[in-house]
Amino acid sequence: MKRIIYLFIVLFSLVSTNTMAKDIMILKLTYGEVEIELYPDKAPNHVKRFKELANSGKYDGVVFHRVIDGFMAQTGDVKFGNSNSSEFNLALAGTGGSELPNVKAEFTDIAHTRGILSAARSADPDSANSQFFICFESAPHLDRQYSAFGKVIKGMEFVDKIKKGEPNSGAVSNPDKIISLKSK
Repeated sequence: MKRIIYLFIVLFSLVSTNTMAKDIMILKLTYGEVEIELYPDKAPNHVKRFKELANSGKYDGVVFHRVIDGFMAQTGDVKFGNSNSSEFNLALAGTGGSELPNVKAEFTDIAHTRGILSAARSADPDSANSQFFICFESAPHLDRQYSAFGKVIKGMEFVDKIKKGEPNSGAVSNPDKIISLKSK
């Protein structure tokens, strides 16, 4: 009986570890690797979209086009913000998305604290597509207004090094970019 219980515990922990690993993303920046834990139980559609775009290489080469010191770093414009694409246009970065349909808002109880990953959007709550941002500091005014779907769990010091933009607009003239973004 003890062997059966022990075997069950071992198998359960292997399955749990394997399942959890699927919800960890590795964001490679010039400064180092960042681990991001995703929350599919809180925002399943945003997590699904993020993983789909990341694992197909759509985020590789995309610039951090809007970075406001003490607030957040925004990226994810796979249409105009991908420095590896013929459509790259820094002046338009932040206005594009993917060819996929927009994602309906999934507002949660996740607070926008340091390291939170959240979906960028226009004034329409259901306009999130491919863009996202990472909070440098707490931003409670975003809570239940933007779809938070993950958090940096390792390497936030590398996110802190992302080149900052103009104080008001956050526009970055020579932006850092995502080297790669994939599931762990």
